[in-house]
Amino acid sequence: MKRRAFITLIGGAAATWPLAAWAQQAERARRIGVLNTLPAEDPHGQERIGAFLQGLQQAGWTIGGNIQIVQRWAPGDVDALRKYAAELVALAPDAILATGGVAVGPLQQATRTVPIVFVNAPDPVGAGFVDSQARPGGNVTGFTQFEYSMSVKWLDLLKQVAPGITRVAVLRDPNQPSGIGQFGAIRGAAASFGVEMTPLGVRDTAEIERGVTTFARSSNDGLIVTSGSLTAIHRQLIIALAARHKLPAVYPARFFDGGLISYGPDRIDPYRRAAGYVDRILKGEKPADLPVQAPTKYELVINLKTAKALGLDVPPMLLALADEVIE
Repeated sequence: MKRRAFITLIGGAAATWPLAAWAQQAERARRIGVLNTLPAEDPHGQERIGAFLQGLQQAGWTIGGNIQIVQRWAPGDVDALRKYAAELVALAPDAILATGGVAVGPLQQATRTVPIVFVNAPDPVGAGFVDSQARPGGNVTGFTQFEYSMSVKWLDLLKQVAPGITRVAVLRDPNQPSGIGQFGAIRGAAASFGVEMTPLGVRDTAEIERGVTTFARSSNDGLIVTSGSLTAIHRQLIIALAARHKLPAVYPARFFDGGLISYGPDRIDPYRRAAGYVDRILKGEKPADLPVQAPTKYELVINLKTAKALGLDVPPMLLALADEVIE
């Protein structure tokens, strides 16, 4: 989209220019910052931002015209998140979109006045981002990803598809509250499912490969991949390791392509909904008055091709519950 041209009129021509046209031409372009937690080249990350931009367009905004988008990408790098958060705030945007819970903290440290709309952030109250979901207070609101108790569902699904599992590795980021919270919920339910839990870090590819390779040593092993920017960034490696070591695995979202089972909220729709919040903020509403919203839909995806490669028979009842079955 071409940026709207501003026309300078002089003399008598100015006197005859319609007032409405003056207002339209003089309209200030609004600026929206976006702090991303996936790599710029990640197709799923691009799909997320595409949904956000589409939502803005549907609300009547023209990308590159009366609204400008400034993006920063900081995949899995806490220092980069702090740096880019400060950069975006220094640009004096009208609002900032935080993609993921790890992006909210650095932004909130950089500003307590610029409106921040987060997407896919777990437990914003516990993390201190908002006062409550109904009345966020401050300059932050947005869309949650899930409650930590939902993590137990991953263990339940794993036991349904592979009942003989007695040892489960849980890939999580121990440096993030969401990683700790998800693992804690799974560990709390482990005894009732008759499994032993082993936490594995996801700091980098070497740690992931070393952890999974060391853990996988019997036919009774399984894997749960928790939600987080690092597991999303390294998802192809994790899926490949699960296949190599014949590990039945459950993943937190459908974009873990090739994984055995995924269960989690729709990760794209919140970006469209976030565009609606940004639109309302640009029109004068306050983040403090916009309630934090929870996911509206969870998706269960089962890959029968992967199940066959692992020698697993997926229960018909589980197949009947699936939103998508990949043959």
